[in-house]
Amino acid sequence: MWGGDYVAFYKQALRYGLFDKMKVATTVAYGVAPHAIGKDHPEGVLAGVHANYHFTYPGGDRWPINKSFVERYYKRWNEYPNFQSDGAYTALYLLKSAIERANKLTGGWPEDEAIISQLEGLGIDSPSGYLYIRPDNHQGYKDAVTGFSKNVEAYPFSAWDPERIITIPIRNITAPPGWPKPGTTHNESTAAANWLKTTWPKLTA
Repeated sequence: MWGGDYVAFYKQALRYGLFDKMKVATTVAYGVAPHAIGKDHPEGVLAGVHANYHFTYPGGDRWPINKSFVERYYKRWNEYPNFQSDGAYTALYLLKSAIERANKLTGGWPEDEAIISQLEGLGIDSPSGYLYIRPDNHQGYKDAVTGFSKNVEAYPFSAWDPERIITIPIRNITAPPGWPKPGTTHNESTAAANWLKTTWPKLTA
């Protein structure tokens, strides 16, 4: 659940006392406009985000690009950015960079294939951290992040506890280029699932 579905869930769960009875871990609970999560949201919930972006991370001193992005966004829209804001901003600057690079190679407005060639392997410092376009599948890769909910004084809504944010390097959880896809040498749901199952150490009882 995420977005409006999660908001409806947590509001109803509060009435039934669910958060008092069990620990709650979510994949993308905070995959929504930040202000959609109220101060009534319980603390200590593992609250993941969509597209690995929450406006509070990376923090300003560590990653000034995000600090500047959040400040400018808030000044323009009077609210804090969500994952779609980061995604749109980053996609536009990736395209701009690729077009400029292709233009230097070809002169004039480049053809689509020239732009694609410059996107492949391109990296960019985005509000959510460093993002890399993998040449083999044209997917954007960045570190995975999640955090725990907390009623931080700085915001009129529940946000991430700045002391309890977990970062996982994307290379640790993603199948490398060339790993067989489902339906080839395995029937796992994804190449990453098969890579994890095949290469990660097995736990013994």
